[in-house]
Amino acid sequence: MSYKREVFVSVDVETSGPIPGEYSLLSIGACDVDDESRTFACEIKPLNRNADPKALEVTGLSLDELDRMGLTPEDAMKRLREWLGGLVSADDLLVFVGFNAPFDWSFVNYYFHRFVGANPFGFSALDIKAYYMGATGCRWADTRSSRIAAEVHPTSRGNHKALDDAMYQAELFRLIRRRAGTKE
Repeated sequence: MSYKREVFVSVDVETSGPIPGEYSLLSIGACDVDDESRTFACEIKPLNRNADPKALEVTGLSLDELDRMGLTPEDAMKRLREWLGGLVSADDLLVFVGFNAPFDWSFVNYYFHRFVGANPFGFSALDIKAYYMGATGCRWADTRSSRIAAEVHPTSRGNHKALDDAMYQAELFRLIRRRAGTKE
């Protein structure tokens, strides 16, 4: 039986609120988990003015500035799709990796389907929190990034900048994978 080569892509997003459609995807950062020199980042024009003030405070992003400087959602998703296509051949499998992947994946999935018609990641994602819980047998409460970092000792830190966070997540994933003895 032959297996497809799996290309793990760490993805982080910053948004204006908790759910896609009602709130906007504001920035995307992504990197190849096993080759962090291969990165993608962009900021996106908001769909509307809906925003949770706390979400904007955390990201430091401005809807007004993104209206002026951001890519259209369609252009952003086309560029991300093109970048992802450069990571894989037709026989490879893209794997979306995220820290609290259901949140990030929901926005990426919504935007891919709405603006370019299909999600190159398919309908699933690998959640680092769940992976860590499975690898260590810890409790769900012990899957916060600060607790994981205290155990695996990454050299980087998250800062709510999408690309920086994607790279931090990639490091966490590699360290957990190594600790679990998972084949790389």
